[in-house]
Amino acid sequence: MTDQPTNGGGNGGAKPQTKTRAQERADAVKTPSRLELAERIEQLERELADVRAKNEEHLYNWQRSAADFANFKRRTDEERATVGQFSNAILIGKLLAVLDDFDRALENVPADAHEGWIEGVRLVDRKLRTVLESEGVEAIEAVGQPFDPNLHEAVVHEPTADHPDNQVIGELQRGYRLHDRVIRPSLVRVANNPKEH
Repeated sequence: MTDQPTNGGGNGGAKPQTKTRAQERADAVKTPSRLELAERIEQLERELADVRAKNEEHLYNWQRSAADFANFKRRTDEERATVGQFSNAILIGKLLAVLDDFDRALENVPADAHEGWIEGVRLVDRKLRTVLESEGVEAIEAVGQPFDPNLHEAVVHEPTADHPDNQVIGELQRGYRLHDRVIRPSLVRVANNPKEH
């Protein structure tokens, strides 16, 4: 007889163990070493630093774009306001010739003209001037003022001792401003006083 266990198996009586699926999965997972974990942490920290740097760059670019857009919008609004102010400048320039005609008509009223007709012309003249003033048009003061090449255009330099040198002594055509911008300079006569030279 041989020395064989009597409980039937050749493995000393122990049953072969079968692993559960969870145990098989757990055994299949490779557990990293401390060195591998430290390297992985360093890699993740570098990636995080890169992501943070890109985030800061994107934030800076966004803020810059927002500031550029705000500046663009402000400039566009300013340009639109300026264009709106001066969009009627061409039409107003043409209407100034009509004002000149009214000035000439009222300066040269015939002696036999009917007073009602004259008053009607004056009324239309005032109404047109009021409309233009409401749009920002104002006449440039010239006579008695020192000559200013930004406001006046000298047509005649008249020698005289009665006025200071370079003073406007006559206006041949009235000048006008539109919102502080000269749309037509005054055509003027300027004193040329020989005593002051």
